[in-house]
Order: sequence, then structure tokens, then C-alpha cells
Amino acid sequence: MEYQNVKGTHDVILKEANDYKYIVDLMSEVVSLFDYHLFHVPVIENANLFQRGVGASSDIVRKEMYTFLDKGERLISLRPEFTASIIRSFNNNKLYATMDLPIKAYYHGPVFRYERPQLGRYRQFDQFGIEILGTNSLYFDAEAIILGYTILKQFNLEDVTLKINSLGDETSRNNYRQALKDYFKDHIDNMCNDCKSRYELNPLRILDCKVKEDQEIIKNAPKIYDYLTEESKERFEHIKEILDENHIPYEVDDNLVRGLDYYSQIVFEFHYTSKKGFNYGAIGAGGHYSNLINELGGPKDMQGVGFSFGVERLYSILKDDDLLLDEQYLLDVYVASIDDNANLSAFNVSNLLRIHGLKVDSDYTFHKPGSAIKIAIRKKARYLIFIGLDEIENNVLTVKDLSNQEQIQIKYEDLINYFYDKLGFNHKHIEEEE
Repeated sequence: MEYQNVKGTHDVILKEANDYKYIVDLMSEVVSLFDYHLFHVPVIENANLFQRGVGASSDIVRKEMYTFLDKGERLISLRPEFTASIIRSFNNNKLYATMDLPIKAYYHGPVFRYERPQLGRYRQFDQFGIEILGTNSLYFDAEAIILGYTILKQFNLEDVTLKINSLGDETSRNNYRQALKDYFKDHIDNMCNDCKSRYELNPLRILDCKVKEDQEIIKNAPKIYDYLTEESKERFEHIKEILDENHIPYEVDDNLVRGLDYYSQIVFEFHYTSKKGFNYGAIGAGGHYSNLINELGGPKDMQGVGFSFGVERLYSILKDDDLLLDEQYLLDVYVASIDDNANLSAFNVSNLLRIHGLKVDSDYTFHKPGSAIKIAIRKKARYLIFIGLDEIENNVLTVKDLSNQEQIQIKYEDLINYFYDKLGFNHKHIEEEE
């Protein structure tokens, strides 16, 4: 019987795995410039962490979480997002009392949502994101937006659309919720079932409806800006001024509310359409949260902001736009036995080169020279070493430069210095660490 992967999951292997690593590594480099620090949190958490943190009216909690009873009859969920887990870790470890604030965390890893698989999105998919914990400064809201934009520009993505909106403070949202209820009460019977549920739980979420007929009704709904307190308006305007001063283009989207209930004040999304014409919608998003740290067991009046990107979506976009790295060489050296009695020598030479920091491969199997050259080229090796009986008897190695087809013989004892010189070597010698 042949087993298939579970629907909504996929294998990330070979070059695609290297591409994922490239994406995560580049994002990690960028956030390190802003002094963010890596957090690893568990894949499983108590289900109520996400039910309280993400919000009862969100689609994630209502429809998408993978939740089960473990052998101890505890209700456990696979994490559907990272923010609640990062805050739980922040609270559990009392970082608010032992570290200088804010704590600037970044993370990456798999998350799980039972939703319809779509372009660049799976039921298990990878997220990369940041959280800034323990601050209410609007400058960190602006920093988060600029950091997200900077990451996308580092991938050479052009025409990124940044959408922003303000959900205001608690007073603003309460006033706006009532205004939306008053507006939708005469329409809600004719709207989709999701909108009917959202009307009772959180009418702001109606604005996120994708049903075409409902969108026509939503167009004439009240705008949240008209219900913001003066303080929230000033905060929003100040953030826009900072973005303008830093030449970050944006557009204000009055209907942008995000799918998570914990957001307040600024929310934002990065949208992109690839050069092949595929509209990926929001490829990354985030916002400010005022009460979430306290709701998850932390101190009162401690706030934060964060965002996340979907690695699969970034991969699909970079592939569409031909922006993934096409490394000319994946190996420094391929070592080939051209005699059955040279396999041990090939093994020993390969190990010697690896100990000195070179990236080396060999299958320790006899190959004719022409076949060995084809294998080395397929593996994208920079150099090829032939080892046969003549080489063993004369204590030399035949080295072929696959970039120009030049071939020379080198004494065994000169091999390391030869490659250090040729490769402009910057690999660290393992023995130097001993």
C-alpha cells in the first residue's frame, strides 16, 4: 500500500527546502538588524490559550483549530498562530519584570489551520513573524510596519501594497460596534451565515466578508475613522507621518479589520500580485494589541505589536517572479573513484576536505571519468577530483575545474592549500575551534 500525505500538507524537499531556508535566513538577518531575538515555543498548547487570545468570533477559533483530548483528558490544540504562544512565554518567564522592555522577539515554524487549501496556503504551513512586547509607543507600531516592508524589499519585490487602518482604543471600538449593529440590523437577514454569527459576536468582522453580495452592503457601512477618539486619531495620523517621512508608501483601507479579535489601534497588511498575474492577497499582516498580554495572565496596561508572513506564499511569489537564488555551485568538490580499488581513498579525501570546511560529496563507487563529470555537473560542483590507481601510487590527486575544464595534478599534502587559495576560502577550519 502506498501512503499519501494528509490533505492540506506537503513535502518540502531538495531545492524547495533550500529555497525555504534562504527565505527564513534572509528574514532572520533583517530582523537581527533591528535587535530581535529568536523564540522557540511548543507546537501544542492548551486550547484555551488560543480561545482566549485569538478570540471567540475569529474564524480560526470557530472553524479552523486542530483541537483534541490528550491521554490526560486535557484539551490541546496545535498552534494556529504564534502571538498567543509568544505572549504566554513572555508571561510565564516573567520577562516583563526581569528584562529591559520592550522584548523584541522573532519566530518561525509550522502552524496548523483546518481551512481550504489555496494558492500558497496549506493546512500546515510555515510562519515567520515578530512581536514587540511591553510597550505602547506608537514608534514601535511604526517600526513593525517599516520592518515588514523592509523584509519584502530585501527580496526585491516591487509594487508591494501596504494597507493600513486604525481600530482605535476600546471606546472607539465600542462606539463603532454599535454603529455597525445599527447599520446591519436591516440587512443581516439577507447576508451569509458567517455574517449572521459575526453580527452577534463581533460585527467588525463582517467587514472582512468575501461574499460578493455582502460586499455590496458593506460598501455603505459606517467608517471607523468617524468613531475614533481624538487620541486614537492623533496616534493614527502620527504613524502616517512617520511612514511618509521614511518614504513608505501606503493606502488607508477603511474596511481592514484583520481576522483576529485582539487587535486595536493600528492594523496593516502587505498585498502582492506576482508578475505572472496571480493575486496573492495579504502575504503578511499584523497590528497593535492593547489588552492581550493582560488577558493571557500578564500585567495590566502592557501592550504590544507584531506581524507575520507565510513562508509558502513568499516562496510561491519569489518563484513566480524568478527571484529565488539560483546558486551556480552547490558543492565545492565532488570526489570520484575511477577504479574499484580507489573507493577507500575517495572516502578519506572527502572526509579530509570536509574537516577543513569544504562542502564535498562522493558516492564512493567506481565511475568512468565521463560519467563522473556528468554527476558532478548535475550536483553543481565547482571542482571534481579523480582518484584512480595512478593517483594512489604517485600520492597525487587529479583536480578538474568544471568552470573552465582545466585539469591538473596536485600532491596530496598540497590539496588543502590549493582549495583555500582557489576558493578565496572563508570556511572556518573545524580544528581551529578545538
